[in-house]
Amino acid sequence: MTSEDFLEGQIILIDKPITWSSFQAVNKLKYILKRNFELPKKFKIGHAGTLDPLATGLLIICTGKFTKRITEIQAQTKEYTGTITVGATTPSYDMETKVDATFPTEHITEELILEATKQFLGEIDQKPPVFSAIKKDGIRLYEHARAGSAIEIAFRKTTIYEFEITRIALPEIDFRVQCSKGTYIRSLAFDFGNALNSGAYLSALRRTKIGNYDVNHGITPEMFEKSFE
Repeated sequence: MTSEDFLEGQIILIDKPITWSSFQAVNKLKYILKRNFELPKKFKIGHAGTLDPLATGLLIICTGKFTKRITEIQAQTKEYTGTITVGATTPSYDMETKVDATFPTEHITEELILEATKQFLGEIDQKPPVFSAIKKDGIRLYEHARAGSAIEIAFRKTTIYEFEITRIALPEIDFRVQCSKGTYIRSLAFDFGNALNSGAYLSALRRTKIGNYDVNHGITPEMFEKSFE
């Protein structure tokens, strides 16, 4: 490819490694492209939907004129797989923060788990995690949380198209979810724990699809870099 190809627009499917932020992944690709091609200082590159650092999987990166398609891509249905750990909660609803409460799990059966998934199908009201990048009063929620500020978070409408349980090995429950834009899988895990009359947090997450884009066609940032050697 040439610099003109990336300026005209490319869609790059990245399989984001764990602990990387989406911002880091975009910056890494920008660095690689600028090192290998003559690109203008204001070269446009961005991602179509943030993945948390502890999540892996599909990160769609758009370059040049294709950055105009980011909003369109973000609006498409997303698919995730992951693991919910029951019997405890964390402030961030995932493993970013330590367990803050524990709950009984002896009553949780396969039947109860499968029945609980039905509560989340279709359009639901969901409250985003306090440890999220949503802004309130011009400040990111996670900044409020880290400062110890008490804040009220409004519910949002979201849609769960499919919620499939793929493995039960308590305290771990593996799942596959198809959902609309704006769904927080961390919040789904927390609410699922409540539905089981227990507690839960998200212990693993992988984004597998956005619309027709599939992580199986993606490459790691390292593989992208090696492709220019």
